[in-house]
Amino acid sequence: MWSQLLDTILKTEFLFSVIRITAPILFAALGAVIAEKAGVTNIGLEGIMMISALFGVLFSYWTQSWLVGVLGAMFIGVLLGLMMGFFALKLKTDIILAGIAVNMMGAGGTIFLLYMFTGMRGNTGALVSPNILIPTVNIPLIKDIPILGDVLSGHAVLTYVAFLLVWLIWLLLYRTPLGLNIRAVGENANAASSVGVSVLKIKYIAIALSGALAGFGGAFMSMYYSQGWNSGMVAGRGFIALAAQAMGRGEPVGAMFSSLLFGLAQALRTKVSGLQGVSSYLVSLIPYVVTILGLVIYAASTIKRVKKIKAAQPEVKA
Repeated sequence: MWSQLLDTILKTEFLFSVIRITAPILFAALGAVIAEKAGVTNIGLEGIMMISALFGVLFSYWTQSWLVGVLGAMFIGVLLGLMMGFFALKLKTDIILAGIAVNMMGAGGTIFLLYMFTGMRGNTGALVSPNILIPTVNIPLIKDIPILGDVLSGHAVLTYVAFLLVWLIWLLLYRTPLGLNIRAVGENANAASSVGVSVLKIKYIAIALSGALAGFGGAFMSMYYSQGWNSGMVAGRGFIALAAQAMGRGEPVGAMFSSLLFGLAQALRTKVSGLQGVSSYLVSLIPYVVTILGLVIYAASTIKRVKKIKAAQPEVKA
């Protein structure tokens, strides 16, 4: 069994699948990073991905354009993010409760919406055709390199967009006035307000961007990964993205590496489930065990860092 597992992991197909599985988690994790930087916890990522995934397929089917579908999914993500912001920031609803409500809409409301718009139950398999799915890209030069080409080339357009956004969001947060305002609001809203920053506006922008990124993740799931929408397809990736954001210390690059770790765990679950003598029940636990271990390691490192900071501070005598 172990030799089979090793042979499976060392194949280029496995590494290719790790990157493919990582992309939707990374989109949502980057959304969580931006929201958290502004002091807003977007726990509704799961629901936003689910709803956006459905509308991505519907928009692409109605227009017969995958690009319109992706942009439509992003637009729905923005609307849902702004809706959460309205309830939490304007009506003073607890942001966690607003996120839970969105997740419930994603779990149950999407089935009703699918039936209302198409008359179908459970999935959109009958709507899917090649021209409404996100195309793949073979990268010139890289595709011809042995091993490396098999791993890095041939992914969906949004896969490359996800990894490109890591660096773009880093630039946004640390090299632009908007990013400075987002971080200032997240660190100390009162101080930011005292120097003229509109705290409410910045939080709305952050949660809208967070929703847009989750929308991209939803579009990836339904228009490439699963090649159609079905109930339960997001399968906890929104919550895993929250863990990736925390493990990555709230930074875009850290979230990317954490997402890759979870992508590795999910790819491993998929590959191991096909091996003889391995319990399917144990295999299904792999991503969640990795999540728990990652959060434990993150918590331990945070506690250690806080102790070092406290130890470095001089004691104040009464």
